[in-house]
Amino acid sequence: MDPSEDERRFHPGDGPDPGAANPAPDLGESLRQVGAAGRASLGAATDAAKAFRTLLIADVSLARSALGRTLAFTGVAIAFGASAWLLLMATLVVHLTRGLGWSWALSLLVTALLSLVITAIAAWQGMSYFEHTRLQATRRQLARLGIGELSEFTPEPGSTASAREGAGQAPPAAADGKPLKNDQGIDVTPP
Repeated sequence: MDPSEDERRFHPGDGPDPGAANPAPDLGESLRQVGAAGRASLGAATDAAKAFRTLLIADVSLARSALGRTLAFTGVAIAFGASAWLLLMATLVVHLTRGLGWSWALSLLVTALLSLVITAIAAWQGMSYFEHTRLQATRRQLARLGIGELSEFTPEPGSTASAREGAGQAPPAAADGKPLKNDQGIDVTPP
């Protein structure tokens, strides 16, 4: 055996094998790897910010649409509420002038009940659309990131659990059944 060949041989007490498949990178290579990881992290953060921006825009669009419908049904409720008064007066005048054979109390009651039923239905529909103005999806995602009043009720950011299900499983309520309050004393609204 050649002595130079013996010197090139790996001896277990000499430290890491210089001929191993993965030698330690030099400082320049390490800096390039750190830079690449930083750029990848920045790219991921940018993608997450874009996705969150898209979610917020969609949520605001839904809220805007719901607000328009709410205003429309509120207008219907106001119109029928006003018409109930007008119909009550018209019925009273017609009954007093022509006498349809009904008692005036019955004519007023039937007209008022019909108008009040339509008013109640329109008001109920208007109130149901207010549910979409609460930016629920945005609030759930902010809570999942640990931001906002609902953060303790939603799964951790790395979890595969749904934020919607997590917020629904733990509705914010104190032990006495009253709504929880945030640091400023305002009721915590569930998503």
